[in-house]
Amino acid sequence: MIERALMPRLLDALSDRPVTLLVGPRQSGKSTLALAVTEGPHPARYLTFDDPPTLAAAAGDPVGFLAGLTGDVVLDEVQLVPELFRSLKTAVDRDRRPGRFLLTGSAQVLLLPRLSESLAGRMEILTLWPLAESEVEGGIGTFVDAVFHGEPLFSPARSSAGADAVSERIVLGGFPEVRTLRDERRRDAWFASYLMTIVQRDVRDIANVDSLVTMPNLLALLAARSASLLNVSELSRSAGIKLTTLNRYVALLETVYLVQRLPAWAANLGKRLVKAPKVHFVDTGVAAHMLGLDADRLRAAPQAFGALLETFVVNEIQKGLGWSETRARLFHFRSVDRKEVDIVIEDGAGRIAGIEVRASGTPGQADFAGLRALQYLAGERFVRGVVLHLGDTAVAFGEKLEAVPIASLWSM
Repeated sequence: MIERALMPRLLDALSDRPVTLLVGPRQSGKSTLALAVTEGPHPARYLTFDDPPTLAAAAGDPVGFLAGLTGDVVLDEVQLVPELFRSLKTAVDRDRRPGRFLLTGSAQVLLLPRLSESLAGRMEILTLWPLAESEVEGGIGTFVDAVFHGEPLFSPARSSAGADAVSERIVLGGFPEVRTLRDERRRDAWFASYLMTIVQRDVRDIANVDSLVTMPNLLALLAARSASLLNVSELSRSAGIKLTTLNRYVALLETVYLVQRLPAWAANLGKRLVKAPKVHFVDTGVAAHMLGLDADRLRAAPQAFGALLETFVVNEIQKGLGWSETRARLFHFRSVDRKEVDIVIEDGAGRIAGIEVRASGTPGQADFAGLRALQYLAGERFVRGVVLHLGDTAVAFGEKLEAVPIASLWSM
């Protein structure tokens, strides 16, 4: 089993918080990680609401259900029982012993109106994304820390990854079970089943959706727009869905971790609210499946390859933030004269790093136009600008600007 880099942070949370909430996409490994914790360093009883009798007991009498629990406990798939959260708040207020409850959920619980305020201030929330390449390679994924600490990003012995190798990683994605399947046909069947489960079950469980018929078409349209600005008006016309309904559907897909929105960065915080976000699929394997692309077809489609490569990098950095020392948020940047930076990383102190992704192995000065614009706007807050490319050499392009191989993401 691949060791999950989030384990130390999860154990820290259990050591001093009465409730720890572990959220993330379905099949990202939450239950496996929770069981590994409870069978080892933090013994606890494991209950899942995927089990119908357990679900019925908790939904029918949440107070009695919690009263019948002794010792520390894991409650899996808590988004299925929104009735439980108010009673859980009362139980925690009576006994704030650390490590009492480890909750897991396949929906962004805090985006669900009935749950968003129930346990505020009483729990720590951790997100387990699908496997990061650094976890697969046995590393600890400190790329963001290296960027902000001024450390070298390039390891000549380990940093070679051309278009062929990277395209294979993109279409494989990060779900642990997918990596155990023997061929492309079985992986396609897995992705199809996964999407059906999300749409037919999870979306129905958390929202009263009038019709799910248009969801697959909407997902395909979003997959084709991964790494693009989210133009909801254009998407509404293309999908044949009313604008208000479309906004609701996109929010639902974000809630169940199929897509994520990357907000725009601006030097003035207030301006971020009026700039369009970018949309990214949470897993590039799912996006490639939706587009009917295997590794060979992906390499033969430059526009799709560039877009999914950018999404791949966004996902890898997002995953690494789960266990890095640097507390940071991700944005994208686009100036009024259309200079762009694919990823802006802003840490808690307001320091800025920019990451540009290039689907070539020969970066040049033109690739730094957006980073230079970001550097000018951020001023002294600008720490570093990096172009990630498919070559195997690192080159400096000016003060605080450099090009490094994309494999630096997982070979630190």
